[in-house]
Amino acid sequence: MTDDTRSQPTPDGDGGAAPEVVVHPGKQELSDAIAARLVTALIDAQAEQDVVQVSLTGGSLGSDLWASVAALPARAAVDWARVEFWWGDERYLPAGDADRNDVQNDAAGLASLPVDPTRIHRVPGPDRSESAEASATAYGEEIRATDAGAFGIMILGVGPDGHIASLFPGHPAQQTTDAIAVAVHDSPKPPPDRVSLTFEALRRSREVWFIVAGADKAEAVANGVADAGPDVNSAAQVKGEERTLWLIDADAATALPTD
Repeated sequence: MTDDTRSQPTPDGDGGAAPEVVVHPGKQELSDAIAARLVTALIDAQAEQDVVQVSLTGGSLGSDLWASVAALPARAAVDWARVEFWWGDERYLPAGDADRNDVQNDAAGLASLPVDPTRIHRVPGPDRSESAEASATAYGEEIRATDAGAFGIMILGVGPDGHIASLFPGHPAQQTTDAIAVAVHDSPKPPPDRVSLTFEALRRSREVWFIVAGADKAEAVANGVADAGPDVNSAAQVKGEERTLWLIDADAATALPTD
């Protein structure tokens, strides 16, 4: 499989690692490549540390990733009991609801892996909390209690409007500070109530991987890589402490400069 690397990491004046863009031919090739990259990163990290903190994303590609991992023979080299799983955001829906990100990830392949159930941290829904605010507080406290204030790998999808997690461009939830998670109301996409990690929490990641497929997201990719402002693009506001990767397919790369 070949890929097209459009940019290399350089120091970023705003903090964090400057974006690297890696383009794969199509969505399936991209999903398989992300899976291989994740398995390799986990194997390498586990050689140096006991538990690896990974934050997952929703969306079709976020689920496709787990189907690709489940089909990868090298997955057996990962000690899945030593991986701690979180989500960058969740729809404020009851446990088991088919529209929840964690349910979709499980169905795609995550549930087939020998993961320690106590290391899978799910955002409380209305069946377990009295409000989205209470859910955000509980999720933030769980992150603190588990010493996951810094993530090893933060995987984020990007919407056509440039949103990441449930932080939409120009939405008041973007402005939340001094918190790990925030309740999001009046989301531009249904359902209206969600819980999201904040920009501050997302930035506390050794590596940030933006995973994007589709021509409808090409402008969002270009704006994200070009450091557009928060009213235009949320992804541009987050970089990894050591590495920022844009893992995209050819359709999502069409608005990028070709040099």
